[in-house]
Formats: sequence, structure tokens, C-alpha cells
Amino acid sequence: MFTGLIEEIGVIREVRRERGLRLEVEARVVLEGLRPGDSIAVSGPCLTVEQVSGNRFSASLLPETAELTTLGAARPGRRVNLERPLAVGDRLGGHFVAGHIDGVAEVVSVETRGNTRLVQLLCPAGLERYLVDQGSVALDGVSLTVRNPAGRRFAVSLVPATLEATTLGDLRVGDRVNMEADLLAKHVEKFAGKGAAERPGDLMEWLAEEQVQP
Repeated sequence: MFTGLIEEIGVIREVRRERGLRLEVEARVVLEGLRPGDSIAVSGPCLTVEQVSGNRFSASLLPETAELTTLGAARPGRRVNLERPLAVGDRLGGHFVAGHIDGVAEVVSVETRGNTRLVQLLCPAGLERYLVDQGSVALDGVSLTVRNPAGRRFAVSLVPATLEATTLGDLRVGDRVNMEADLLAKHVEKFAGKGAAERPGDLMEWLAEEQVQP
């Protein structure tokens, strides 16, 4: 489980496409305490660390991850957002992010407003039902607040700290970003689909049964 608060920007140094897709990423902060078998979010998708050597770590992508995310087209030199999993007792400053990408959204406009930027995006068909004004969304692993959703279109505001600490400051019209819808919204949808009015107890009780922390 992640928070969507990026720890640092890493750089993909090597991409191997032999027997799947393997990335070698140069980093610094996230390498502290990182060991093979650990999870790490790389611009959204949760990957498993295979090797740590010097100032780099490597991880392989499952075929479906490569197909569903922008990492499938990764090239050496690409900058990526990195975050280690949330540790027990850490503060949750963003929102619950699983690292399971739902699809790829496309940037349709970028508007500078003072020292912030308003980015309009088009989400994949079917994900618009999870877009709620002032709700949460993760783009390339970054926890953001949804603004003015209308159909498949929605906007996010990028403050100076986000522009500086993540790759989202590089976004241009036509760029594609990994999108993960709000985890709690998915569970609420499942709850409602079961017929919430006929179920004993309330939503909080059901969330506890599903082992979801509200």
C-alpha cells in the first residue's frame, strides 16, 4: 500500500526486453533499506525489486502491467516517480494507493495559473464513474484531487511542490499517464452493487469486513 506522496524522481537507465520486460532504475533515497523482494511504486505500478546494486535497482513487469501502463513503452533516460510502501505508523498524507493501475489517461490541456498548473485529462472509458469532485485520483503514482469531472474529462491542479518533486511538471498535451482510481470508491461501488439497503449493518461495518481502512 502506498500514499501517492513521491519520495524522489528516479531515472530508467536500462530496459531489457528479453523474456519479458526488465527495468533498471537509478535512484538514491528509495535505495535506503531496499532489498530484493520489496515492493516499490514506479510511476504508479507496484513492482517487485529483483536486485539492488550500487545506485540502481531492477524490477520486471508482468505482461499485463506492460500492456496496461506506460511502462511498457519505457526507454532509457525516462524519469519516473518512486515511492516505497507505507510503513506501519507512518503518516498518511495522500490517500490509499494500491499501485494497481486501472488504465492510461491522456492530457488534453495544460494551463499555467500563477505558480500552479491546471491539467485537463481524458480518462479511459469506464473509469469516469470513480471521478468525484474533490475526490482522489493517482496519476503516475502521485496523489491528486479531482476537479470538475464531466463525463470522461477531469482536471487536477499541480502546486509548486508537486511540479518540483514529481515528473508531472513535465506534462504536455498528448502525454499519457498511469491512472489509478480511488480504492475506496471501488469498494463503495461493490458494496452498493450488493444491495446496501438490504444488508445488515452499515457501510463502515462492511468496509471492516472487507479489510478496508476508511
